[in-house]
Amino acid sequence: MRVSLPEVQVELVASNAVSNLLRREADIAVRMVPPDQANVIARRVGNVALKACAHQEYLRRRGVPRHLPDLLVHELIGGDRNDEILKGFASLGYSVEREQFAFRTDDLIAIWQAVRAGLGIGFVSEHLIRTDPAVIPLLPKLKIEPLPVWLAVHKQIRTSKRIRAVYDFLADALPSAI
Repeated sequence: MRVSLPEVQVELVASNAVSNLLRREADIAVRMVPPDQANVIARRVGNVALKACAHQEYLRRRGVPRHLPDLLVHELIGGDRNDEILKGFASLGYSVEREQFAFRTDDLIAIWQAVRAGLGIGFVSEHLIRTDPAVIPLLPKLKIEPLPVWLAVHKQIRTSKRIRAVYDFLADALPSAI
């Protein structure tokens, strides 16, 4: 994007918190939840597929889980305040508590780095897993509901050429990136 739009300054705020676009906490947001504010324009740009995975060194030490219940005796990486993984286990009939996570964080990049460091089994996007051959996807029959990806912007997009240019660039680039 910097090559295509060199006149645009970019400030990236990487957070799982939902910025308030109406209060101009951000100009554009990429989110996993649809916006619920009336003056926000949103476009669903795709889905992020998730897989259970672990670093090959972790699997060498602890063994490879073959079935979903096997995960419960492994070191899991999961959310601290975010309870999506807990809900996922519950939907499959397994009661998992936050305290069962050996490593907890709500930061998706920190989860990825924890998996890469061999701290345990995490749930990571397929496109990230493909970037590191030492990280092995697990349990191919485990179906995890993909996360929707939304591109959101304040309706002011109609009056700002720069914001519109960035929004259009992201709307075009994100589907293939995720």
